[in-house]
Amino acid sequence: MHSETHLAPHHVRAAELRAEADAYRLAAAARRPRDPQDLRTRLGWTLVEVGLRLAAAPRTAVAVP
Repeated sequence: MHSETHLAPHHVRAAELRAEADAYRLAAAARRPRDPQDLRTRLGWTLVEVGLRLAAAPRTAVAVP
């Protein structure tokens, strides 16, 4: 059997996956500018998480004899 025979279905599937990825990217880009509040909320929670990590008691290193 020729290698082209084995490669043909893989090329077809790769083209299908690329088309799906392009469609997903387009759909995601269309959804993005939805709400500026969403970005503000995510940034706020990220700052809260960073603050909690900074406020946590520092771990002390354990001396190994």
